[in-house]
Amino acid sequence: MADPRAAEYMNRGDRVLDVGCADGALFRYVPDLGPSAGVEPDLDRASSPSIPNVDFFAGYFPDAITGAPRTFDVITLLAVLEHVPPAQQAPLAQACAAHLRPGGRLVITVPSPAVDYLLVALKSLKIIDGMSVEQHYGFATSQTPGIFLPYGFNLIARRRFQLGFNNLFVFQRG
Repeated sequence: MADPRAAEYMNRGDRVLDVGCADGALFRYVPDLGPSAGVEPDLDRASSPSIPNVDFFAGYFPDAITGAPRTFDVITLLAVLEHVPPAQQAPLAQACAAHLRPGGRLVITVPSPAVDYLLVALKSLKIIDGMSVEQHYGFATSQTPGIFLPYGFNLIARRRFQLGFNNLFVFQRG
């Protein structure tokens, strides 16, 4: 998902890992990045996006990233964390720390739990489709810092947007 709030924390030449990259929209939205990667569990290798300087991996982070170990300047989890079961959150934070260079930024957007109710209503009215609401479990956004701080991250920005229905967290690896 391309989000201008995430783009604010990326610079020309940054190596970016977009976890849950969908169709690679973030890489089209932010030009002039360095060698980057996208990971998407629903990626169809036959119709994988073709974006210069970006490698796409089908599967789940970090296991999907194959080949030589990689470090990135920025890792994004845009509308991803609310899909991660509680037992997998600490390993996710640890993997982010392992793949982010010191001083690198971890950019996360997380919808408020109230969004789940709104999406269910819109889906039942057939106004939207294709949303993975069944994967949400009412993740409390206030838990986000506690997941990442123990792994050497410092919270450098936090704000709500979209009328408070969405939240941005930006961490920097110490």
